[in-house]
Amino acid sequence: MLTYSFSETSKISLYEQLYHYIKDDILCGALNCGDKLPSKRSFAKHLNISTITIENAYAQLLAEGYLYSIPKKGYYVSDITELTVFAPAVSRKTPEPFSRHAEDCGLSNSCGASSPYDVSANTSVLQQNPSAPPVFADFISNQTCADQFPFATWARLMRQVIAEKSTELMTNPPSGGILELRQAIAGHLQQFRGMEVRPEQIIVGAGTEYLYGLLIQLFGHDKIYGVENPGYMKIARIYEMSRVQTRYISMGSSGIHMRELEESQADIMHLSPAHHFPTGIVTSVSRRREILNWASEREGRYIIEDDYDCEFRLMGKPIRSLQSMDKAGRVVYMNTFTKSLSSTIRISYMVLPEELLAQFHARLGFYSATVSNFEQYTLAKFIKKGYFEKHINRMRKYYRNQRDALLSCIKKSPLSSCVTITEKDAGLHFLMHIESDLSEETIRQNALQKGIRLASLSQFYHGEKPVSGAAFIINYSAIQPERLDEAIHLLSQCI
Repeated sequence: MLTYSFSETSKISLYEQLYHYIKDDILCGALNCGDKLPSKRSFAKHLNISTITIENAYAQLLAEGYLYSIPKKGYYVSDITELTVFAPAVSRKTPEPFSRHAEDCGLSNSCGASSPYDVSANTSVLQQNPSAPPVFADFISNQTCADQFPFATWARLMRQVIAEKSTELMTNPPSGGILELRQAIAGHLQQFRGMEVRPEQIIVGAGTEYLYGLLIQLFGHDKIYGVENPGYMKIARIYEMSRVQTRYISMGSSGIHMRELEESQADIMHLSPAHHFPTGIVTSVSRRREILNWASEREGRYIIEDDYDCEFRLMGKPIRSLQSMDKAGRVVYMNTFTKSLSSTIRISYMVLPEELLAQFHARLGFYSATVSNFEQYTLAKFIKKGYFEKHINRMRKYYRNQRDALLSCIKKSPLSSCVTITEKDAGLHFLMHIESDLSEETIRQNALQKGIRLASLSQFYHGEKPVSGAAFIINYSAIQPERLDEAIHLLSQCI
């Protein structure tokens, strides 16, 4: 049986130590594809640690794709034969002369108020019956509850910025944002995501929609963009309204289907590998490497990695970013503060590979920063003084309690006999599969008549939904805790 030694003085937990031991054995070939791992109980007894420690380590390895499980049989090592070093396939070209695409793209310095992966941003979801009763529980919205935002701390930092940065507040910042905020973001990425990036690689903008527009101009309108299916339809709409060709790539259990990606002739692939919306799928390690190989095979191919809610993985450690695995400079990393702080704080950022960074400054460096100095300096202080980390830890605990309370309500309700919950350990939503003779649309309309807003999984497919059965995306971040029990009671009456 596998034997490992644990350090009691280590700063990392026992399950993380075990996770790294097993992962290293898989990567170096000590554990091969198809090898069966010990059962959790026998392994715990052998190592003299708790079964919870074994379970957490296995869960993390399972989420990252190093292991797969077979019900009632156990855990097995996955096939990760695509462990190659990614290098540029062909020599780089010098940047082409600047051509103005802002008017063609319809780019604007202002963005909508919907936050990334807010299901209410889908037009189809908003089509409601005007005669419906007032909303009692909204499982669509992901707005931040007012009592969870650190207003006192934020106000104090704003006063400090006014007192200390009067000159800087009246100085035009560079197009990518003030250096102080970019340094703070780089430090956060290094500490939280293990990403080594220079502050200069970070471009700050007023919302991800604005940054998508910049990337379209940077890559060119002649490129073909791939998006996930199902997926967040607003992304596809932005590309289509920007007059670029879009291809829909189906999702499988390990991530996007590579054959579809190859056949699509896409040049740019937009995906969320750490936590796909709306299915919650985590792209496996082997599939990530296939995607990176795809990008490095031809000049001009890039990946846009949307890491929209990486802070809220409620079980285990954060999944490693695709950008940190990229050796060829083909991944544009994108994230936002609208999930972690507030849906109304329109501050997002992207990390450009070095070559794209040079092109950005040569072609798009004339753009003015779209986030005010005041907000940038305040957020920089919030991150550097450790308030952001404390806020994330507090919100992670709050959302975990919110999720657990909701699942408990479901378990105690009549729904328990006809409902299956999946993908509940990451992000701020999970999928609720319902066994019923009623259609998704009928259930959704019945719920709306009782003041319950729901979004069905089929609403996020381009074309027909290929899976059977009713499934709904349950976003629990904006629900008032005291309404959870009554909301589930009302929902059970609809089914």
